[in-house]
Amino acid sequence: MSQSQMSVKIVDLETVSDTVYDVVIVGAGVAGAIAAKQLSEQGKTVLILEAGTGYALTLEGFQSHIETFYGAVNKNANSPYPKNPNALSPTDGANYYFEEKGPLPLSGSYTRVLGGTTMHWEGKTIRMLPKDFKLQTNYGQGVDWPISYEDLQPYYRKAEFEIGVSGNTEQQKSLGVPFIDGYVLPMTELPPSYLDGKVSEGLGEAEASIGDGESQETKKLELSTFPQGRNSIPNPDYKRPGFKENELRPHEFVPEGVASLNPLEYGERCQGNANCVPICPVQAKYDARKTLNTIAFPERVHLFPQAVAYKVNIGENGRVDSIDFKHYLDKNSPEHTVGTAKGKLFVLATNAVENAKLMLASDLPSTSGLMGRNLMDHPFLLAWALMPEVTGTMRGPLVTSGINTFRNGAFRNQQCAFAMDIHNDGWGWSGTGATDIVTNAVDNGKYGPELRQELISKISRQLLLAFMCELPANDSNTVTVDPQYIDQLGNYRPVIHFDVPDYCKKTFAYARELSKTIFGLLGAEDYTHYNEDDPAYFEYEGQGYWFRGGNHFSGTHIMGTTKDNSVVDSHLRSWDHENLYMLGAGSMPSIGSSNTTLSIAALAFKASEQMLKDLSA
Repeated sequence: MSQSQMSVKIVDLETVSDTVYDVVIVGAGVAGAIAAKQLSEQGKTVLILEAGTGYALTLEGFQSHIETFYGAVNKNANSPYPKNPNALSPTDGANYYFEEKGPLPLSGSYTRVLGGTTMHWEGKTIRMLPKDFKLQTNYGQGVDWPISYEDLQPYYRKAEFEIGVSGNTEQQKSLGVPFIDGYVLPMTELPPSYLDGKVSEGLGEAEASIGDGESQETKKLELSTFPQGRNSIPNPDYKRPGFKENELRPHEFVPEGVASLNPLEYGERCQGNANCVPICPVQAKYDARKTLNTIAFPERVHLFPQAVAYKVNIGENGRVDSIDFKHYLDKNSPEHTVGTAKGKLFVLATNAVENAKLMLASDLPSTSGLMGRNLMDHPFLLAWALMPEVTGTMRGPLVTSGINTFRNGAFRNQQCAFAMDIHNDGWGWSGTGATDIVTNAVDNGKYGPELRQELISKISRQLLLAFMCELPANDSNTVTVDPQYIDQLGNYRPVIHFDVPDYCKKTFAYARELSKTIFGLLGAEDYTHYNEDDPAYFEYEGQGYWFRGGNHFSGTHIMGTTKDNSVVDSHLRSWDHENLYMLGAGSMPSIGSSNTTLSIAALAFKASEQMLKDLSA
């Protein structure tokens, strides 16, 4: 791996040990990458400690992940990435990495490789709604943010530029998302899939009511496309956000290559592969390697891979003075060297679970006692059916359109908001996908033309609806550590206590009935069933359901107004340790019904501004 192939400098243990950096960042995901890029542009020296290998930074490394994915029998979110016992990632299996202790499993995953979970994210980049920031004030649920939508909006624009978001601004405005006058997203919206078009045609002008009593209201069953972090066509009307508030400057947006500093193959336009989760074979989807590979001053950013942080050390006046890590050479061996990273300012930028786990492992629970509490995710209720005619399933990105009219409303006093996806990849997420169709056909003696026709009929007509439900902060949902649960390196595995309140279960029940209405309008044959032996199975008002995790883990070190009601302030700076920042969705007090990556990126830009002020002071 030559240095000319990358835009950050991979260093050795001796260099790390002998250097005092301006900033030490734990984690090379989207938040850590943005912080490193912003800080280095202002002359600061940065060290990034990454638990995974640095191999994926090159085109060769990325292609090896694609080959691993193609060869994997089980196509799950982490199947492109070889198992690493020294930096385990949660999968769908119970107690593989997470030690689940709650009534229900957290039921999701992330990946501890360079690039973080952007290496397997879906790619939706939706802004939160203004009322999402004041969930407690508006609806008596969860926790309020100490900042408003308006405070974050300038940083949303910066994040949309960095990621290269495609989407329809006018359509988002009609759904209640504010934008400043004249602003459009960097790239035009991805066109709806053929399946989307058939669903929209079948729904027509249909409506549905939601809520009870004075909170009851009627919503249109109207499809809209989702903003996406993947390449489409650059928008000729795009103007880049300027340095002054609400200033827009002329700018021709050109998607940059993500494979290497001098890439052999640039990130191409989306070609409609239906395996966006976990990996886009043409690199049309953004991941944090793009940010790392476009750092203007690579000599200022050192990357030290295969280094698992395990202790945050506190010195005088409560300030962090260093972070201890374990450096391994072989992922299959527990042998490692212990090292220490020293700096002036420290940033934890892994994810909500790993940030909290590291602080608790360091015996730093925060003054508020909220470290590791208020764990959130987006639980998904799934429903699936066969359309009456071939609708082109398995063509297009994983999700292009959905119903977003239920993201807000007076009903949120009684039940949670949700956004509904239409999946272009068939029933796979339900556990009854193409593999089962093939197996059943073969078992029933079908072969040759008869088998081909059976597969065309049963796979290309599949429709999966995924209802992504809001989950408010609740301090009984937790990440903790316990010395009896450790990994190969002797580091703590996360202990999870998780449950879903009736506030959400009521929406699950509503969504299931709504799915029946939608299937009826479409003339689709309902195949939905929820097995009692599923780990995420539960009963609500006499009916059984299960959910799937959205992988949007949040809330474990929430921001707030004082050290007694939160872990970090509005700049994501620790109340207890003034030179420590905790980036990522763990700092978000609520998550609404939008995927979290865009908000994570926006908050990273906001926090980086304050970091520069702290370093100057």
